[in-house]
This record gives sequence, structure tokens and C-alpha cells, in this order.
Amino acid sequence: MTKVVAITGASSGIGRETAKFFASKGWKVYNLSRRPANEAGVTDISADVTEEAGLKKALEQIRSAGDGLDLLINNAGYGISGSIEFTELKDAKNQFDVNFFGTFNCIKAAMPLLKESQGRIICISSAAAVFAIPFQSFYSATKAAINILVSALVNEVKPFKVSACALQLGDVKTGFTGSRVKSHAGDEIYGGAIGRSVAVMEKDEQTGMAPEKIAAFIFKVANKKKVKPLYTVGAMYKLLVFLNKLLPHSLVNFIIGKMYVK
Repeated sequence: MTKVVAITGASSGIGRETAKFFASKGWKVYNLSRRPANEAGVTDISADVTEEAGLKKALEQIRSAGDGLDLLINNAGYGISGSIEFTELKDAKNQFDVNFFGTFNCIKAAMPLLKESQGRIICISSAAAVFAIPFQSFYSATKAAINILVSALVNEVKPFKVSACALQLGDVKTGFTGSRVKSHAGDEIYGGAIGRSVAVMEKDEQTGMAPEKIAAFIFKVANKKKVKPLYTVGAMYKLLVFLNKLLPHSLVNFIIGKMYVK
């Protein structure tokens, strides 16, 4: 029987490569996004993760097709950068609306179908959830919140034989870098540290892992019999996350500061 996956934000980047990979493996793939993927084997359903009613309609469309749902991949998201002091409240709220509450909305909408299939939820998180990146604090905060949400969800849905996990990704080379909403407000007050920090971050991203590698890892996790609540993707990031557990938080935070605020 053909398995079915719904991927949010599969119109570009990691989401698109993941949709293509699953389709190539014989899965029926739905892209839940504001923009179409226009990929063979991928069915586009227009949906905004911040709109509950639209998401419910999208999942009803999947149900009406008679497909059911075996897997939900919460991938949609974007980043903002800037100092905490000069970030507008509306921008910080919008970051949470898309990255965190968008994930929450999708889980709620998909849960009835996932209970029927005893399916799985995979949420895309980031190593930034573990390491608070200076001048990218709100993005880091949304990903840390996703990790906590997933960890709680694991135990809540266990009686229904639904499983869930979050993938803490290291730097990946995609269009995510170019679409980041950047604010350099107050950079002169911070001695140019905002611009320098963002430049370091973007250089790391553009020399990061290929999205195809991430897609293959997501597929591997999708097919595991059992999953852990959290996975870290990328050998270097696995080491850093491991060291983070051993070293004092103050030391880790000092090192992160030295890496980004030069």
C-alpha cells in the first residue's frame, strides 16, 4: 500500500528536496505551502501554516482523496536576525507565528488522520535550539520551543501509537539564507557586531550540508521502527551537542559569543 506524506513548505529548499526524495521512493507526497512545488509526483495544496481553517481544509482534502496520512513533516519556517533591543515586537511575534505556532497548527490539524494510521510526525528544528546564536535570538527561541513541544508530544500521543521527533539541523546550503529578514538597526551602537555576526552565520550556511543529504536523513527517520525525540544532523553538530552536555553552560555560551561576535 502506498504511503502518504504531507510536507509543509515543500515549495523550496529542504522541503522541496524532501518532497522529491519521497516521491522518488514511491510515496504519495502533498506539499502544504503558499506556493506550489511544481514537481512530478508532488500534489500541491495551497495552505498557510498560520491559518487554522486553511490547514483543516487541506487535511480534509487529503482525507477526501482516500489516502489517509502516514507522515507529517513540519518544515515551513523562516529566520529573522537583529538585536533583541531593536527587534520590533510584531516581527518577533511573526517569527513565532510561523515557526512555532505554525508547527502547532499543523500537528493539531493532522492528528486525527495520524491516529488512524498510527503515523509519525517529524519536525525540523535546528542546532540553534541548543546554541543561542547572538542576533538570531528569536529564531533560536522558536526552535528550542519546538524541541520542548515535540518532547511533550511524544508522551502525549504514545497511547495512540503515534510517534514524533525533531531533527536539529546544522548549517544547510539553501535559499533560506537569502530569504532571512535582516535588521541592522542599532548596528552602529553595537560597534558593527550585528552585521559581522550575521555575515559569519551566512558564510557557515552557504558552506553547509546539501539539502539532498537532509532529505535522505529525513527519509531514513521516517522508516525507522522507533524514533528518539531528538536527532542532531551532521557529524560536527553531533559532537558540539554532545560537548554541550558535558561543559558548563557559561563556557559554551562564551565560546558561541567568540564565534559570532568578533
